[in-house]
Amino acid sequence: MAPRFPSAGGSAVPSRRLSRLARLGGMATGLAGGMLLDGARQLARGERPRLEDLLLTPGNVLRVTEQLSHLRGAAMKMGQLLSMEAGDILPPELSAIMARLRADAEPMPVRQLQSVLDREWGPGWLDRFERFPFRPIAAASIGQVHRVRTKDGRDLAIKIQYPGVRRSIDSDVDNVATLLRMSGIVPRHLDIAPLLGEAKRQLREEADYEREADCLDRFGDLLRDDDNFRLPAVHRDLTGTNVLAMSYLESVPIETLDAAPQEERDRIAGLLIDLALRELFDFRLMQTDPNLANYRYDPSTRQIVLLDFGATRAFEPGFSEGCRVLAAAGLSDDRGAAEAALTALGLIDGAVPQRHREKVMAMFDTAKGPLLASDTFDFGDTNYLRRLREEGLEFAGERDGWRLPPTDTLFLQRKFGGTYLMAARLKARVGVRALLARHVGGREA
Repeated sequence: MAPRFPSAGGSAVPSRRLSRLARLGGMATGLAGGMLLDGARQLARGERPRLEDLLLTPGNVLRVTEQLSHLRGAAMKMGQLLSMEAGDILPPELSAIMARLRADAEPMPVRQLQSVLDREWGPGWLDRFERFPFRPIAAASIGQVHRVRTKDGRDLAIKIQYPGVRRSIDSDVDNVATLLRMSGIVPRHLDIAPLLGEAKRQLREEADYEREADCLDRFGDLLRDDDNFRLPAVHRDLTGTNVLAMSYLESVPIETLDAAPQEERDRIAGLLIDLALRELFDFRLMQTDPNLANYRYDPSTRQIVLLDFGATRAFEPGFSEGCRVLAAAGLSDDRGAAEAALTALGLIDGAVPQRHREKVMAMFDTAKGPLLASDTFDFGDTNYLRRLREEGLEFAGERDGWRLPPTDTLFLQRKFGGTYLMAARLKARVGVRALLARHVGGREA
C-alpha cells in the first residue's frame, strides 16, 4: 500500500533560530574566504583591492544567493528586495546571479509540509480534500502554493507558510543588514536603523496570512464594480495565520502578453498605471509588491488577475496629498512648487549641500520630461531608463549626500518602479499625462 504522504523533492526550511544563524554564519565564513582569496590575487597583480569590490564578486554573490534561497523567509525576501532594486545598477553578470532570488524557491519536503498542516488543520486534514497534490504550483520566499480540490467541490489555491518564518524575521533582517555594512556599500554616516525597523514590521505583516486575507477582502470591495480586474475570494474555513485559502483563478503570466496586439498591451499597461494612481490618491491603500508573478491575465475575459496582498500598505491622507501636490507641480511645469513638494515629502533634505538638491531636481526633470511632454509615452524607449540610470549612478557615487527618505516614499518608488518595468516589458504606449491629470486635477496641456 502506498504511503499516505509520499516522499518528494525539496529541502527542509531551517526553522530554528540557531540553525538559521548557523547558515548565515557559514555564509559569512564563505564570503570571508572568498574575499581573502580574491584580495590575494589582486595584490599579486599589484592592485589595491577595495572591500566592496571584494564582496561583490560573482563567486561571493553566488554564495549569498544560494544560502538566502535555502533559508527562504525574511532572509530570502531581503535578498529579493535588494536584487529587484539594484538589478539595473549592478554589473550584468551580478544582476544575472541576483535574479536567481526572484525565481521560485525550493519547496518544503512533504514531511515538513505535513507537519505544518497538522498543526494548522489538525490530524486527518487530508480527508477534507478530493485532491491535494504535494508538489506546489509555486514556491516563494515566505510560503508555497498548492492547487487543491475539496470534497465539497471547491477549486482552491492554498498558500502555506514555511515554518519558523515569523520567528526568524528580526534575526534575518539584522544579519542581512550586517552583510551590507560589511560590504561598505552602506556609508557609515547613514543611520539605517529606522529602515530596518520598518522592514521587520512589513515582513511581520506579510507573514500574517489572516491580515493578508483581510487586505484581499478589502481590495475585492474596492474593485468590486471594476470589470477590468479579478481577485480571488478568501475561504475562511481553511485560512489561519500560516495558511491562506483562496479560490483558484485560471490565468496566464502577464508577461506572456508581450506577443499580444499593441492595442491590448497598451490597454493592460494603462490599467495597471491607473490602478497604482487610484491606490495612492483614492484608496490610500497600496499593494506595494509589483512582482510580475502577482499580476496575471485571463485571455477569455481580458481581465487582469491580482494576487498576493501581503505587502499592502496604508498611506496617511497627508502623504497622499503631498504626492498630489508634487504631481500637479509636474503637470504645470512649476519647478519651484515641485522643489517645495519634494522637500515637504522628505525627498530633498535641506541639510545636504546645494549641489545634491540640484541633482535631485535634475533627476526629477529627467523623469517627468518625457513622461509628461506628449500625449503618449512609449515605455519601449530604452533611452529614457538609461538616462535615469546614469543620473542615479552619478548621484549614488556622492556618498556624502546619501540620506534615507521617508519609508512611505520607498514603498511608493518600489510600486511605481515595478509598474514602469511591467509596462516596459509590454512595450506599451500610454497617455500618462492624461491619466495623471485625471487623478490630480491638473491640466493635460
